[in-house]
Order: sequence, then structure tokens, then C-alpha cells
Amino acid sequence: MGRMDGKVVFITGAARGQGRAHAVRIAEEGGSVIATDLCADIASNGYPLATPEDLESTARLVEKRGGRALTRIADVRDRDALAAAIEDGIAEFGRLDGVVAQAGICPLGSRQPQAFVDAVAVDFVGVFNTIDVALPHLGRGASIVATGSTAALIPGSLDSSAKGAGGMGYAWGKRAVATIVHDLAAVLGPGGVRVNAVHPTNVNTDMLHSRPMYRAFRPDLDDPTREDVLPALPAMTATGDPYVEPEDVADAVLFLLSDESKFVTGMQLRVDAGGYVKLRPQPPAF
Repeated sequence: MGRMDGKVVFITGAARGQGRAHAVRIAEEGGSVIATDLCADIASNGYPLATPEDLESTARLVEKRGGRALTRIADVRDRDALAAAIEDGIAEFGRLDGVVAQAGICPLGSRQPQAFVDAVAVDFVGVFNTIDVALPHLGRGASIVATGSTAALIPGSLDSSAKGAGGMGYAWGKRAVATIVHDLAAVLGPGGVRVNAVHPTNVNTDMLHSRPMYRAFRPDLDDPTREDVLPALPAMTATGDPYVEPEDVADAVLFLLSDESKFVTGMQLRVDAGGYVKLRPQPPAF
């Protein structure tokens, strides 16, 4: 018996990275997934996003673990596309038990206003759209998990003009995710639907290993390499680790989706190797 036996979960940003890890982990525990991704680039975002081939690879990995996957290319900024994907998934699997609003971008370094708009549109509005179209299909016992960011919770980390308009948009969007999780958990609690957020630190994904992110960690270099950046990455953790793996975050998401967390809602679960407690502003001394 798996912890997700018979359950169906809708995942955005599922083509690679954390979204793929969530899909595979759910499959390992007996669940099925409706997996969506944009599968195209966004002009203001300075690194390549996932491809249709990446999304199909996720489906194959899910099936290899004994799960079932229905894939659809859908932009989280497009409610109609998200709603259609959910409808197709319910037609295929017969139900919807959980949501993982994972899709996100981090257009660090861009000073164009469009980068701020795009980051907010994907990182917060995309989460809102995902929850909005899924809610009519969720009943008592369902679970919604949204992906935030530890960095966005630490004042002065990304909410700075030094990180460009895109960095500020990312920070705003992820802080808004944390806020809506608190309030939506109270609103949906009487109906038995839980809402929680996970806030990762650096995660070993394509987003982290990108030129804009490398330059954010090594602004003293024009074109830093992975080797240049690795010594700087542990600044974001208390344990000295440079990053966590997508599977580490997926374990936390699985807990929040499963019945093991049936009394957990409104949670801001940091998977950050102690980064928040290391870097947060200290409370005043009285």
C-alpha cells in the first residue's frame, strides 16, 4: 500500500526539476498525475525553460514507477488551458485529490519592467489560477501545495533593485504565495480542503544552474562557471550545503499531499537546510 494509492494530483511545471520530482514521487506511492508545463521560453527570463520532450520524459518516468500520467502543454497564465487539462485528467482518471502549484520562473538580473510583470504573472498569478480552476473538483480530504521560496522570505535577499526588476517580481510573487496560503487555509478549512506551502532554498535544478543565477551569486565575474559559484552557494544554508535535491522537496510535498498530514494546513514548510533561521532578521532584544 502506497501513501498515494488511488489518488490523482494535478501538477504544474512538471516537465523537469522539482515538478518532475513531485510527479515521480507520487507515482512511487501509487498515485496518478495530471502533468502540465508551458514547454516554451519566456522572453524576459534569461535561461531556457522546459521543452515538450522534457514533459514526455516525466510521463515515462512516472509510468516506469508504476504510475499513470496524463500530460498537457498549458501556460499557468491561461486559466482556460489549465481548466481544460484538469477536465481531461478527470475524464481519464475519474477524480482529483491534490494540486501542486509548482510552475515558476526567476528572471534575475533583468531590469526591464516586463521581467517584474512576467515573474508575478507566473509565480503568483499562476498559482492563483491553478487553485482557482482546481477548486470546483476538490472535496473533503483534498490537499493543495504551492511552491514559495526561502530566499523570497528573507528581506534584502531578492527584494532589491540590485537583483533587477525580475528578482523583485520573483520575491513579490513568492511572498504573495505565502500570504494566500495562510488566508486560503482558513477559508477552505471548513470544507476539509488543506492548503500549505513549501519554501525551498537553492535546489539542484536548471533554474539554479543558469547564467543569471550564477551571476547573482558571483557578481564580481562576467561569466561565472559552476565551479566559480559552488563555494558561494552555501551562503544560503545553515548546514554548509550548496543546495538541496528536487527529491528532498518532493518528500515534503508528498507528506503534505498524503493523509499523514491530514491535520496540517496553513503551513509554511521550509526545505532550506536552515537558511531562513540563519539569514532572517533577528527579533529585537527586550
